[in-house]
Amino acid sequence: MKILMVLTSHDELGNTGRKTGFWLEEFAAPYYAFLEAGADITVASPKGGQPPLDPKSDEPSFQTDQTRRFHTDPAAQQVLGATVRLDSVSAEDFDAVFYPGGHGPLWDLAEDKNSITLIESLYQAGKPVAFVCHAPGVLRHVKDADGKPLVQGRQVTGFKNTEEDGVGLTNVVPFLVEDMLKQNGGVYSSGDDWTSYAVQDGRLITGQNPGSSVETAGILLATLQAAKAA
Repeated sequence: MKILMVLTSHDELGNTGRKTGFWLEEFAAPYYAFLEAGADITVASPKGGQPPLDPKSDEPSFQTDQTRRFHTDPAAQQVLGATVRLDSVSAEDFDAVFYPGGHGPLWDLAEDKNSITLIESLYQAGKPVAFVCHAPGVLRHVKDADGKPLVQGRQVTGFKNTEEDGVGLTNVVPFLVEDMLKQNGGVYSSGDDWTSYAVQDGRLITGQNPGSSVETAGILLATLQAAKAA
């Protein structure tokens, strides 16, 4: 079972002068879930090397058991610090892909041609694709085999407008994840703000916010295990 995790390389939060990147919990929780399931994990980013960590996600109030485990795990830190370049990976080499969020992906991965091609190739090959929090934003330009938006007519979730408003970044982000999913024809649903909520529509799996990381990763693993047993 080979799983590719794709992280952002973007570290600027618009014109605010503040830093962004990937959200630590959204990497750590799925990473350990996949590791414990015996998966062979590859981590990639557009620029390769050490991806930028959103400093806010490393604040004490956002720590979880998985992030604390990561901070005492040199092996995991080494994996994260040496991500492969996204343009060097091939969809053929993986059984699934998982995109952690953070605000960074809205700027780079949402527009990245290599990312778009990777997702389209995996999906069309019958493999599951999963995204959590802001990462469903990377589906902005992804098409299905018929050339329609991949999310069109499909059940999806992602970071809510009210959650974005809650962190005060509605007028900073290049687009709102919820609005984009709806504009592309996605059948959007959500749970309460900041509660775990994930949905699956066939091979497309999406989670709403950082707290949905474990649930989203679990759905992806169950999908892979069901396919293996079939």
